Amino acid sequence: MRTLLYFEDADGIKNSGIGRARSHQMRALKDAGIDFVVDSKEGPYELAHINTLWAKSHRVLRQCHKKGIPVIVHGHSTYEDFRNSFRCWKWIEPMFDRQIKYMYSRADMIITPTPYSKGLIESYGFNKKVVAISNGIDLNEYKEDLDAQKQFKDKFGLKDGEPFVIGVGFPFERKGLHDFFAVARKFPNVKFFWFGHLQRILTSTKMLKAIKNRPQNAIMPGYVKGNLIHGAYQLASCLFFPSYEETEGIVVLEALASHCPLVVRDIGVYKPWLEDGVNAHLCENNDAFESTIRSLLERGERKEILDAGYKVAEERSLDKIGQQLKKAYEECLSSYQKIKK
Repeated sequence: MRTLLYFEDADGIKNSGIGRARSHQMRALKDAGIDFVVDSKEGPYELAHINTLWAKSHRVLRQCHKKGIPVIVHGHSTYEDFRNSFRCWKWIEPMFDRQIKYMYSRADMIITPTPYSKGLIESYGFNKKVVAISNGIDLNEYKEDLDAQKQFKDKFGLKDGEPFVIGVGFPFERKGLHDFFAVARKFPNVKFFWFGHLQRILTSTKMLKAIKNRPQNAIMPGYVKGNLIHGAYQLASCLFFPSYEETEGIVVLEALASHCPLVVRDIGVYKPWLEDGVNAHLCENNDAFESTIRSLLERGERKEILDAGYKVAEERSLDKIGQQLKKAYEECLSSYQKIKK
């Protein structure tokens, strides 16, 4: 089987969650022994797996169907997770909704990361087969690395054993950045790092104001990668990720793979794979976030919770994801061929 793995504007999205999903899919397919190309002109291929929603993606989908090639569209996005993101999202939302409708309604199959996002997409009424397959995680990439830990401490002037909290993601209102700052104010002697960058022109007025007025202990170094982010996960007192809406949250898997304590908002996307007090800490509001983080800062995390969290990441290792993608590809090909007969 030869597959087209298509991401429109791959360079432009490389620092986003979809960009990380791209590298994960490529590695997963290699692990599964699936031959693939990333350029739609590099034919022939038997199946297309399109991960983006824009105009060039529309054209690739149409071209594939004209050639009798089935198309899987990846459901990275939902109507729900677009809200409260970019500046002027309410003005852009009708166009974004049309993009989702165009791609999802014409797919031969939809793959999406979680049972939660599967349920959302099925509720849109496109009557397409929807399969939940995690974006996955490269466990080797997040294993303990003392050099990465030293680089992070040296970069940010941290003392050995100094507690700190991290958050990772675009500075969206949906990501809960304003709540991150509100909780940071409760711990003036603890550094709270938020890693992520978005061009000012795309950042909402509410978030620009929140960033400008953030507490002194809230540090925003921008987007970091490689050893710096690996060192951050491995040393942090916790990943504090108060997002209001996700389709999965790759940063959550990165924390679990790093044995980093995890504090998230109690929202539907984490059901049933995260359990409060079992493999993570799920909180309903800022008071609960404060109480949980204070406990972690004072007493640390229990080993059994970290181990249980790592098992969640193990279940989503790229070798397993590769086999799940292979199964979905074979099912889509088989169904498409039956319909065409």
